[in-house]
Amino acid sequence: MRRLIIDTATNALSVALIDRGGLCSQFHEIVGRGHAELLMPVIAGMDGGGRADEIWVDSGPGSFTGIRVGVAAARALAFAWGARVRSYSSLSLVAAMAKEASALAGQNVIVVALTGGHGELFWQEFDRESLRPRTAAASTPIAALALETGVEVIAGTGAEALICARGHGDALILHPDARCAPLIPHDQVSEDRVPLYGRSADAQPARPVGQL
Repeated sequence: MRRLIIDTATNALSVALIDRGGLCSQFHEIVGRGHAELLMPVIAGMDGGGRADEIWVDSGPGSFTGIRVGVAAARALAFAWGARVRSYSSLSLVAAMAKEASALAGQNVIVVALTGGHGELFWQEFDRESLRPRTAAASTPIAALALETGVEVIAGTGAEALICARGHGDALILHPDARCAPLIPHDQVSEDRVPLYGRSADAQPARPVGQL
């Protein structure tokens, strides 16, 4: 069983190819907005052109464009290779990455905060031991979230902004890393490939001329 993992939901472009449980090829870089141009060449440069029996893709929440790029690539490659596609949440992945961090010693809850848009953070709370979600994923203004959560250590790309707004605690800055996706509990990896954007699109349909 070869598994290709694609993660483009945040500023990181992260891809891993896992063969029989072992890491075969990997790429992880903070690229900002370059996912569309870089993703397919990165996959093509992997062992065997990245060909796999199963493809996992980060379906969000995160960047609208980044999520669409990853999901579209996963669907296209699955069609070409006859592969199965599964998806996972960016928040679940970061929670799994944070679980063993020494910074969380004595803390039974993992709060993940990822950078959103318009001064908001995508966030979710997980049980540290089981990695089961304790809350639903949400997008909340930073100032409001600072009043809502008192957990000392926050994990994710939005952790520093939340800690600064709150005035106390520690930030464990983590970008989703495809190599760590196998750490996600199996029941949090889904057959549902519908993107989870986390908030409404910034762009709005054009209004007819003369309509306010």
